[in-house]
Amino acid sequence: MLELFINPKRAERQPWQMFFIGLFYASLSIVLAYIMFGSDPVLSKGMGLLIVIFCVIFTMPFIYYTIKLEERKNIEYDEQIKLLKEHWNAIKVFLWLFLGFVVAFSFWHMVLPHGQNILNFQIQTYCSINQHSNYENCLKQYGLLETSGITGKVTSKERFLSIFVNNIKVMMLTLFLSLIFGAGAIFILAWNASVIAAAIGIFTKFQVASIPIGLGRYMIHGIPEIAAYFVAALAGGILSLAVIRKDLNKDRFWNILQDSFNLLIIAIIIIFVSGIIEVFITPKLF
Repeated sequence: MLELFINPKRAERQPWQMFFIGLFYASLSIVLAYIMFGSDPVLSKGMGLLIVIFCVIFTMPFIYYTIKLEERKNIEYDEQIKLLKEHWNAIKVFLWLFLGFVVAFSFWHMVLPHGQNILNFQIQTYCSINQHSNYENCLKQYGLLETSGITGKVTSKERFLSIFVNNIKVMMLTLFLSLIFGAGAIFILAWNASVIAAAIGIFTKFQVASIPIGLGRYMIHGIPEIAAYFVAALAGGILSLAVIRKDLNKDRFWNILQDSFNLLIIAIIIIFVSGIIEVFITPKLF
């Protein structure tokens, strides 16, 4: 039933509507996981992962049909520039959906009792990335008493290289998942939305009124970074559907392959730029 809320063609005409779809899907995921597993002594420890899984389940049909629509455009359009412009419509849809995820995750993370447990895995990820030399204290500060041997300080250049390499790995994983199953990359994207939400909660000291400031802090580099993942997911999804539709022996397949390759190059460039913004620009603004 949920997949009937909005279809890809309508979403591309009014992409801002996907913000509210993202709000709804992420909120429903948190409510269901909280009600079903919040009191379970075992599954409650994996709440951060369960929420993402629910979110993926709700979003999967829409992502699949959107990628299917984009694959058809490779048949309708011969010019690469025009084709890339058409793909940008889908990217905007994904970005609005992602922003809805981030806002909903951030809000519920702050207002629900024991909110740190809702995104517990995400907070661990935040601490491992941003507080290498103080990882254990970071976890203790937010109620997650785990241990790790991560230590050491890094320079800005080393941090940029680390972030760039890590983001390239995430992009390749997104591409791989979308090749296996056109909409499979949605797990990586929903997970990143939840990690950013955890970071916003920490940055704003869990003050709901400060969510816009937190969004500004992380969306400056987060939007292009996630856009790159969406571009890679789109590239893999288009190629995956071409194989499924048995276009391998058709001349059109080479156009599809070229389109996917162009999208992948664009994704790498965007990741490089987002890394520069994250390391050298964002810290000076916030």
